Amino acid sequence: MTLEERIRQLEEKNAELEKKLVVKDQRIAYLERQLYGRRSEKHLPINPDALQLSLFPAEIDPQERRRLDAATAKDEEKREKLLKVDGYERRVRKPIDTSRLEVREEHIYPEGINSDEYNEVEPQVTDSLVLVPQKMYIRRIVRHKYVLKTSLQQAHPERQVFEAAALPPAPIHKCMASESVLADILVQKFVYHLPFYRVIQKYREMGVTVSDSTLGGWYAAVCEKLKILYDRLKSEILSCPYIQVDESTIPVIDNEKSKTRKGYMWCVRDASGAGVFFHYDMGSRGTQVAMSLLRDYRGAIQSDGYEVYEKFTGLDGKTMLGCWAHARRKFVEAMKENERLASEALVYIGDLYHVESLAEGLSDEERMKMRKEKSYPQIRRFEEWMQAKYFDPSMGPLMRKAIEYTFKRLPKLSMYVTNGSWKIDNNGVENAIRPLAIGRKNYLFCGNDASAVRASMIYSFIATCKACGIEPREWLEDAIRRIPEYENGRSDVTHLLPGNWKPHSSDSNQR
Repeated sequence: MTLEERIRQLEEKNAELEKKLVVKDQRIAYLERQLYGRRSEKHLPINPDALQLSLFPAEIDPQERRRLDAATAKDEEKREKLLKVDGYERRVRKPIDTSRLEVREEHIYPEGINSDEYNEVEPQVTDSLVLVPQKMYIRRIVRHKYVLKTSLQQAHPERQVFEAAALPPAPIHKCMASESVLADILVQKFVYHLPFYRVIQKYREMGVTVSDSTLGGWYAAVCEKLKILYDRLKSEILSCPYIQVDESTIPVIDNEKSKTRKGYMWCVRDASGAGVFFHYDMGSRGTQVAMSLLRDYRGAIQSDGYEVYEKFTGLDGKTMLGCWAHARRKFVEAMKENERLASEALVYIGDLYHVESLAEGLSDEERMKMRKEKSYPQIRRFEEWMQAKYFDPSMGPLMRKAIEYTFKRLPKLSMYVTNGSWKIDNNGVENAIRPLAIGRKNYLFCGNDASAVRASMIYSFIATCKACGIEPREWLEDAIRRIPEYENGRSDVTHLLPGNWKPHSSDSNQR
């Protein structure tokens, strides 16, 4: 045997030993987690009401293996069909809803018609949409003033000499912008995601030239007026029994360093109602912000797998729920690495969502019963599958990461089966936070921390309006008009929140 052949054999043997060593290291880490790990890393119990984990190696039942193979093959067949489709069947377009538009009729008659020779029949009607450009005008209030006649002044010196009509209350003292303009600034910025310079351009087209500093001053002033509503909205949501929490980035200008830094805005949603509020605390995503925000909360908290939320596990009055959508994404990411194993995992998760579709329209009690009978056994089978596959030699890093992420959070992911009003995932709050991502792509950043705080307030109002099925512009305009009535603190502002709001009876007259 030559020296080169001997070296090659030793290299092959060394590579084989290294693979075995990796597997053994994984087994050691696995067993250490059994012995020293937290109780939350143990296996799911037979009874879903217990939901404490214990961990034992398991093999997949042959019958379950056959079911899983059939479901996986069916999913693969669907994907193959999707890849082979060259076109798609064109669907019938949805009709245009014009029920809220004013109709202005124009009657056109043919020329040269002698009424003695013709009888008119049913006319042909053609509709077209006509756009009238937005207009802005000056509302000039002329308060007439009167002076008491001289003779009456002399006869009755105690009477007031001058009488003038009282000035109607204004949202902002000595501000030329009315509630309609202030509401429009907020809608343009946070509904249509326009930076202020583009709002200024739009106003210039309407005949008004306003500086960016003036517009910024109006924006800051109206946010200050609405803060009492924001505080009340926040208090209302944190008193509900079930919330969903998420956080997202928002670039903020750091004036000291003259560059943008990545800040974070928290979003809390009343999962059983329609309230949403955003929270900004110097752009931090740390534990101290989560603690200050949710320290006194009592109820169920649903979130993704961010480690900060682990601090709340076991705290008095808090029940932590996981999100199956986040777990599913991990296996979707692993599809490019190991399509077969990832597809099997997605079959299990898909079965859980299928149960949710069957439970639509049921009462909370009926939904909970169905989840315990159908969803929970499926979760336990999925747990056994993850145990059996964890040491599969074909396991790659993405698939291993997906299994570790899901297995570690399995008690929180399973908790939703014990309450029919709880959701299977955190998608509700993710949908509420989506406008923040759209906004930062358009106006790019907030000018400073104070601007980010104001943005959190207005995003809260707009998200809550949308959740309640209310037009944000209509609510903002009415709230800005009526907010001076509550600044003295003698009236409860709760009924002015979007969920309780009713248009003012005199709105039509004022407009």
